Amino acid sequence: MQNHILSIILFTPLVGAILLLFVPKESKDAIRWIANLVALAGFIVSLPLVPWFWVQRFEPGVKFVFEAGQWVQRPGMFKFVDGIPNTWIPSIGAGYLLGIDGISFLLIMLTTLLGWVSILSSWTAIQERVKEYYIWFLVLQTGMLGVFMALDFFLFFVFWEAMLVPMYLLIGIWGGPRKLYAAIKFFLYTLLGSVLMLLAILFLYFNHHSVTGVYTFCLTALYETAPKIPFQYAIWLFLAFFLGFAIKVPMFPFHTWLPDAHVEAPTAGSVILAGVLLKMGTYGFIRFALPFFPSVVMNSKVRGWMIGLSIVGIIYGALVSLMQKDMKKLVAYSSVSHLGFCTLGIFVLNSVGLSGSVLQQINHGISTGALFLIVGILYERRHTREIAEYGGISNVMPVYATITMIMFLSSMGLPLLNGFVGEFTILQGAFMENRLWAGLSVIGVILAAAYLLWLYQRVFFGTVTNPKNEKLTDLTPREVLTFVPLLIMAFWIGLYPKPFFQILEQPVNQIVQDVRGSEPNVMAKTPTHKSVDEITQTSPPAVEVPVAAKGKK
Repeated sequence: MQNHILSIILFTPLVGAILLLFVPKESKDAIRWIANLVALAGFIVSLPLVPWFWVQRFEPGVKFVFEAGQWVQRPGMFKFVDGIPNTWIPSIGAGYLLGIDGISFLLIMLTTLLGWVSILSSWTAIQERVKEYYIWFLVLQTGMLGVFMALDFFLFFVFWEAMLVPMYLLIGIWGGPRKLYAAIKFFLYTLLGSVLMLLAILFLYFNHHSVTGVYTFCLTALYETAPKIPFQYAIWLFLAFFLGFAIKVPMFPFHTWLPDAHVEAPTAGSVILAGVLLKMGTYGFIRFALPFFPSVVMNSKVRGWMIGLSIVGIIYGALVSLMQKDMKKLVAYSSVSHLGFCTLGIFVLNSVGLSGSVLQQINHGISTGALFLIVGILYERRHTREIAEYGGISNVMPVYATITMIMFLSSMGLPLLNGFVGEFTILQGAFMENRLWAGLSVIGVILAAAYLLWLYQRVFFGTVTNPKNEKLTDLTPREVLTFVPLLIMAFWIGLYPKPFFQILEQPVNQIVQDVRGSEPNVMAKTPTHKSVDEITQTSPPAVEVPVAAKGKK
C-alpha cells in the first residue's frame, strides 16, 4: 500500500465527488452524510502516512515516490527504469509523478484534517444547492492535495489551476451579499499570477531542453539546470514566480482580494481558504523560487525587498485589524499579518527561520481556521458579524467563550500554544541575520495581542447588552467536534514541537544548503539522532535525475 498511498489520499475526495453525482439532489441529508463520511475517510487514509514517514524522516530526498508506468523506489531516492519518466503525456515530457518530503507531508496532513473539519462545519450552514456545494468542495480538496504531491511541473500547474474554479464557485454561489464582486476579484488576481508563472515554467522547460536535449517537466531534472540560468534572465523568472506566489499568499501589496474573499465566502470556504489555499504561495516560494534561483534570492537587494514587504505586511495587517468593525474582516487582515511572518522566515534564508516558517504555516491553518469557525457559529445564530451587536456572550455561551479564548491566545502566540513556537523560531532566525528585522517584526506580535484581546473584551465580557443575544444557544456536540482536533494540535505543537522540527530538519537543511552553497548550516544538531551531514555522508544521493532514453526528445 505504501507504493500507492499518495494516489489513494489524492483521489479519495474525487471519488466521493463522483459518488455524489448519482445521489438525488432532494436527498439533502443523505448528501451531507456521504460528503462527511468521504471527508473523514480522506483524513483516515492519510493517517498511515504518519508512522511510515516518521521512520524515514531523516533520510534525504523525496519519499513515497510514484510514477505512472515503470518505476522503482529505494529509501531516500528514486530513479526510473530505462530512464523514461514521461509516461503520462510523452509527447511533451509530462509525467504523473508524485512524492513528498517533510514540508509537503505536514501540509498534506493539514489539508486532510481541515477538509474534514470544514465539511463537518457546513452541515446546517448550507441549505441551498447542497449537492453542488459538497461536490465542488471535494474537488477543491483533490486540487489542494495534488499541489503538495506533484513532482512534475505540468502536473503541479494542472492542480494549481484546478483549485481556482471550485473556490470561485464556492464564493460566487454560496457567499454573502457581495459574493460576485469578491469571486471575480479573487479569480482575476489569481489568474494573473498563474499566467505569469506559466510563462516562467515554459522558459525553464525549453532551457532544460537546450542544455540537455531532453524535454521534461520533471522537477528533479529542472533543479539541475534552473540554477545555472544567467542572472539577467533568472531575475525576471523569479519575478514571474514571485507574483504568482505573492498573490496567493497574499503578500503586501497584493493582498486586497483577500478580505473581500473571506468576508463573502461561506464559513467552510474561509476556513479552507485561510488554512490551506494561502499556503500554496508560501509552499511555492520554498519548493520553486528558492532552489531554482539561488543567485537571485541571495542578492542583497532582492532579499531586502522580500524582507521589507514581509515586515510591512506584518505591521500593516495588524494595524488594519485594529480598525475593523466586522469580526470576519478582522480575522482576514490578521492573516495578512501572520503570513508576513511566514514569508519573513522563508527569506531570512537560514534553517531556523525556514523551519519556523513551515511550522507557522501549520499553526496559522489551525488557529485562523478555528477563528473563522468561531465567527461562523455566531453568524449562523445572529446573521451579523458586527462587533457592536455583541457583548457579554460568555454569560450565555460559556463553552463557546472558553474555546474562543484558547484559540485567540493561540493566534496571538501565547507560550505553551502553537503560535508561540512558530513565531519565536522565525524571530530567532531573523535575529541571527539582522537584529533590526527581528525588532520590527515584534511589533506585529504586540499588535496581534491588542486586536484579539480587544475583540474578545467587546464581544464576550460584561453584561448582555443586546436582548437578541440573551437566548443564544451554546455549542452543539457537532460544533464542539469541529474544534477538538484543532485544540489538540494547538496544545501538542505548543507543548512538544520536537517531532515537527525533526520532520522538517532534512528538507529544510537541504534547501538552505542548495541556496547558500558552501555557507555553514545554522541549525543546531540534535543530540538524539545523527546529524544531517552524517546522514548525507553515509547515504546514497538524494535524487537520481531521470534522463530520457537516447534519441528521445
